[in-house]
Amino acid sequence: MTSISFTFTPTQLAAKKLLSSAAGHILLRGGSRSGKTFVLVFAIVVRALCAPGSRHSILGFRFNRVKTAIGLDTFPKVMKLCFPEVAFRHDKQEWYYVFENGSEIWLGGLDDQERTEKILGKEFATILLNECSQISNESREIAMTRLAQRVMVKIDGAASVELPLKMLYDENPPKKTHWSYKLFIKKIDPADDKPLPNPDNYVEMKLNPQDNEQNLGAGYLDTLNNLSADKRRRFRDGEFGLADPNQLFDEDNLEKWRVLNTDELPDMVRIIVGVDPSGADDKDNETNDEIGIVVGGLGTDGNAYIFEDLTVKAGPAVWGKVATNAYEHHDADKIVGETNYGGAMVKHVIRTANPRVPYGEVRATRGKVVRAEPVSALYEQGKVRHVGYLRKLEDELTDFTTHGYAGAKSPNRADAAIWVVYSLFPYLTKAKTDEPTIEPFAPFDSGVGY
Repeated sequence: MTSISFTFTPTQLAAKKLLSSAAGHILLRGGSRSGKTFVLVFAIVVRALCAPGSRHSILGFRFNRVKTAIGLDTFPKVMKLCFPEVAFRHDKQEWYYVFENGSEIWLGGLDDQERTEKILGKEFATILLNECSQISNESREIAMTRLAQRVMVKIDGAASVELPLKMLYDENPPKKTHWSYKLFIKKIDPADDKPLPNPDNYVEMKLNPQDNEQNLGAGYLDTLNNLSADKRRRFRDGEFGLADPNQLFDEDNLEKWRVLNTDELPDMVRIIVGVDPSGADDKDNETNDEIGIVVGGLGTDGNAYIFEDLTVKAGPAVWGKVATNAYEHHDADKIVGETNYGGAMVKHVIRTANPRVPYGEVRATRGKVVRAEPVSALYEQGKVRHVGYLRKLEDELTDFTTHGYAGAKSPNRADAAIWVVYSLFPYLTKAKTDEPTIEPFAPFDSGVGY
């Protein structure tokens, strides 16, 4: 019988180079049978052999799967094909491997509390979260606390240097709501959605089965090609799935039309400040929703640009000032707000904060999704573009689906942006009596309409 050998593909060689980079957190994502886990286990073995006495861990959601997929398959295969002369001992009771230089590689599952506590009672120089799409961000953070072993390594006979700590990850990409998408693609902290202070420390690479065809059985790619569109996206193409297949605002469209260089912005024909109130008062607003305040303008190129999200959780005295200050700062044409919630309250707040600011009313007679649908079509066409990264606003927009709003809280930021778009594109309301209507505003000297 002829033995089967494994050959590193050009993509896997590029992944090996990435794994030796200075980045401390590295994700290999991609389709099924792309060789990503093989490359990661290979890298861990190299680190273990280079640093005597070092300790490394491969963790998954369920121990039985890690034991079967890694312990009984990938690890032995890596050792047989890439390190045939290296001796090691397998402790099948504790499930770890130990090399002659004293280095260890431990296998564990986060579903076994007793075993997890035993493993995480040790310090490691490398931790791999296998199939991290199944692992919670809380578990990831707990595992990170054990990435602390200080070990030395000699390189080509030179003086010893400290082995850099590495947190490694692999997955068939889940939906874009997962922490791995936020961490490695959006470069934000999954816990609070704030930008990472050191984004260059989090890098990712995509490996797909098409790149690994030389190591796959005949017909495997045909199997992937015959999957449903959603499954092909994940298991063949290695792409993150939509948060909901019925979502109205697609992250890819937001990214496609995003403007990062403000020098590329056209002159503005009109600028609007949109306000969506929650009903908060000055004395007690801790449990209330935020007040959506968003600024956007219509460019000479016919496209709308959303500049700024100034949403606050505050009472009328504060948010009224924030809105009118935004009007003055951007030299806007008017402030637009929904009147259904609180009637004339929004107008009163704006007039109290600055009586010279013109105000236009939006009367929404249909649900949030109906109002959002024509706006989402403009986003898809590139008629509405975000200037820079408006993360929280974008999270609310992408929670709109054809069957309802899927977010945990009211989408006040998104609603404020929708009022801006309706005001910049008034044709959206013409001949549609069941859609929001924008009331005209009077000039300053009329004494009304602001």
